[in-house]
Amino acid sequence: MTARFSLGIDLGTSNSAIAVSDLDAEETRIVEVAQLVGANQVGRRQTLASALYLPHPDEFPSGLANPFGEASDTGIVGQFAREHGALVPDRLITSAKSWLSNPHIDPKQALLPWGSEIETKLSPFEASRRYLMHLRHAFLQTEHEAGRDWDLADGQIVLTVPASFDEVARSLTAEAAREAGLGDVTLLEEPQAAFYSWTAQTGRAWHDLVQPGDIVLVCDVGGGTADFSLIAVTDVNGDLQLERISVGEHILLGGDNMDLALAYTIQNKLEDEGKTLDSWQFLSLVHSSARAKIALFEDAALSEAPIAVPSRGSSLFASTISTSLDRAMLEAVVLEGFLAKTPLDQMPEENRRGGLQEFGLPYASDPVVSKHIARFLVRSLQNVKASEKLSALIGDRGNASALMPTAVLFNGGVFKAAPIRTRVLELLASWNNGQPIRELQGAEPDLAVAYGAAVYGRHRATGKGMRIKAGVARSYYVGLESSGLAVPGIRPRVKALCVVPQGLEEGSDLLIEGREFGLVTGRPAEFRFFSSSIRSGDSPGQVLPDAERELEETSLLEIEIPALEDFPAGQVVPVRIDAVVTELGTLELWMKHVNSDRKWKVEFQVRTE
Repeated sequence: MTARFSLGIDLGTSNSAIAVSDLDAEETRIVEVAQLVGANQVGRRQTLASALYLPHPDEFPSGLANPFGEASDTGIVGQFAREHGALVPDRLITSAKSWLSNPHIDPKQALLPWGSEIETKLSPFEASRRYLMHLRHAFLQTEHEAGRDWDLADGQIVLTVPASFDEVARSLTAEAAREAGLGDVTLLEEPQAAFYSWTAQTGRAWHDLVQPGDIVLVCDVGGGTADFSLIAVTDVNGDLQLERISVGEHILLGGDNMDLALAYTIQNKLEDEGKTLDSWQFLSLVHSSARAKIALFEDAALSEAPIAVPSRGSSLFASTISTSLDRAMLEAVVLEGFLAKTPLDQMPEENRRGGLQEFGLPYASDPVVSKHIARFLVRSLQNVKASEKLSALIGDRGNASALMPTAVLFNGGVFKAAPIRTRVLELLASWNNGQPIRELQGAEPDLAVAYGAAVYGRHRATGKGMRIKAGVARSYYVGLESSGLAVPGIRPRVKALCVVPQGLEEGSDLLIEGREFGLVTGRPAEFRFFSSSIRSGDSPGQVLPDAERELEETSLLEIEIPALEDFPAGQVVPVRIDAVVTELGTLELWMKHVNSDRKWKVEFQVRTE
């Protein structure tokens, strides 16, 4: 198939966006998304609020306008969902993407809105599917009205995911896209998409803005996550080449946390004035604080932004509590609280936790983004030093304790605020002996990911243009049960077999040679998967003696492998392990029977507590 266009989709925690690249016209543009902006008003915006409102059956007796003029099951998605949901927060779904990557829940279980007692809920997976279906409808409709009719089968469709997403979250995202009617999508890490956008926006000038030896920190802080990547710039036969050399951990810390902190601060202010808020009003305050934060950061001339907290009583407007967010409070909470000027050796704190906790999203226990950036740079040096290849890329960096970047590219809605970008640059300079780290100018933090995804898709479809060498972001391992003697009272350590080394590129097929393993067939068996973002030197077939101490557990899968004919249930059969990284960027693990052509696919797609 010869692609006619490339479609880039940014499925964001707070906002989503789409962009299209017409391969014949060599043009890339943001596609405005039709959505409800009022109960009976449809409008188009450059972004789609990643918000889904579940109305009460009797709430809109006259019905609602339909953005697409046809029946669709996407529900109330977008700007009106977010704004109306701020008044009825127990019916508003937000941060579905964060729930999709939550390792402690089944993402296909109907549990959102979290903590709500409404009659019908949705799963994080279903919410993500609906966002993607809405974006699909919007793309086709907007382009049709402009005289451009596309068949999705003729497109290269690229869907972005956080670099920190594990394989389970990546697989679920791709599955949601298929069920939304997008087919098999190519997955691309969001920081890479932001970099592709920057190179496309600057044109050939980007070659003059970076040089061999540069290490670019892509600092991406959105509504719900903080995502960090390092890209090394090298010279190969006179041509600049790029390689992603490190990715960060999955950190649930971003604009949502800032909004929550502002809401708590304003609540304390109201309580000092003798005004109390119930839990429903507090949720409304969180949404109002977010809007006030944006208003103050966008307009430096404003000294304060008004906030109104409604009541659910009969006299709604009479019961509204009015207050404001002033600039001094904003800077104290956001800049000094989340982006404090901490030293490089100050890592995020792991708070002592009570034996019983209220369950919810696993937010970062330390809200100081500065410490998480420091931890990423320290771990990046550890990761690079573990690999001779990566060490050669960065060269001699002296006796540094962290891998310091020479330039930074900002991405994510948080960095639309100039004061926040300035604070991060000051922080990096303080860690770099006072030497400034230059900012790569020209990015659009809230649209760059979608735009860059479309550019990347164009490069893939045409075979032209710069490509960032990346591959798998972390090494993957499968747990091995020890064959040693059982000892009473001693639980044997779980060994880990490296099946996918960090950096394995898309389209690779890696058979672990010279080793056979025993696969249990005919009865339920448990597979434990592990990963690491700092063990770039591990090789396929390498066995680590203690998985739980050295690695992060990714998922636990319990399945029953069908038994071979003429073999009893529970029979252990000899297999070889074959890892495949598809062209689409997903990971497959195959168990191949040594004595026949039988093989079994074990997928990274189920989590249990």
